Amino acid sequence: MDFELTPEQEEIVRTASAFARDRLAPGYRERDITRELPRELVREMGELGLICVEIPEEYGGLGLDFVTSGLVMEEIAAGDFNLAYVQLLGSLNTQILVTHASEEIKREWLPRVTSGESLIALALTEPDYGSDAAAIRLDARREGDYYVLNGEKTSISFGDLCDIAVVFARTGTVESRAHGVSAFAVPMDLEGITRTRFDDLGEHAIGRGSIFFDNVRVPVSHRLGDENKGFTQVMQGFDFSRALIGLQCIAVARESLKETWAYLTEREAFGQKLASFQGLTFPLAEDETYLEGARLICLKALSRKDRGLPHTELAAMAKWWAPKLAFDIVHHCLIAHGHSGYSRELPFEQRLRDVLGLQIGDGTANIMKMIIARRKTGIR
Repeated sequence: MDFELTPEQEEIVRTASAFARDRLAPGYRERDITRELPRELVREMGELGLICVEIPEEYGGLGLDFVTSGLVMEEIAAGDFNLAYVQLLGSLNTQILVTHASEEIKREWLPRVTSGESLIALALTEPDYGSDAAAIRLDARREGDYYVLNGEKTSISFGDLCDIAVVFARTGTVESRAHGVSAFAVPMDLEGITRTRFDDLGEHAIGRGSIFFDNVRVPVSHRLGDENKGFTQVMQGFDFSRALIGLQCIAVARESLKETWAYLTEREAFGQKLASFQGLTFPLAEDETYLEGARLICLKALSRKDRGLPHTELAAMAKWWAPKLAFDIVHHCLIAHGHSGYSRELPFEQRLRDVLGLQIGDGTANIMKMIIARRKTGIR
């Protein structure tokens, strides 16, 4: 088992780190205030080859491995947790397109996403169906060469910003649950689509909102995979995104710890450096230990994906633990900074608000623990 990076990985990590440090980090707070996602930053990421690095070169990617994709995610999120959603949703959804879309859809949309020209979203959640995603109701009725979509998707990241979305809709009966759901690549400029944005606690730059479908005609050629196989075929990619989410959150915690160690080393109280007080350093030492363990789980999941091995259980571990751990670590770092940590002049309060969202999105902790328990017991 080799934990050293290859020269190629070192090079792209350096590129991502420099971009995050020089172009993303300085505007992290400002974008929280303006609630805007500058498309020029997304295009810059694309020009540097930092979006969907795992996508085949023929579609605009670099054809790299999934571990490298995770390493890029870490560096981007360290500069701006929210801008890392470009990597997260790009990688999740383009993997779905590579595997299940027609060649026409691939050649039209994959280069646009990898270049940063277009944003892509995943539309699964509905007002009454979140964790119970197999019960979704958005209706997709076949009419000749089209499916006609009616209903609402909600809590969609990039909901009002995306140019295309992977949309899950019901093509079978309600009683068929997961076996009656299909997935579609739906351009957001189709007639009958309207969108809203929520006023959320965090993740202001990317936004979250609802997408409404009113007799939206989607060509049959835009279906992803077989009819009624949206869950059994298309949703397999979620294991990949859950490991990426883990690294996205870990990056925020890592930066917070780095800043806090430096602060404790510099500041004095009672005639001593704060770093000499075990009451401050021991909790951070524990956090470093937990963080290393969570990171290894994420990277092991991606390594197994690279080798075509099962990684659902590891991905679920990454998804429930890393967001909670990151939130707790940022909280510890805020407290260690005393009254200044509570100020908006430091990034901790924003990081808390931002990272909290991923304790909910893409599967709650209880759903992830259910997945792990089922794998261990075989009982559903």
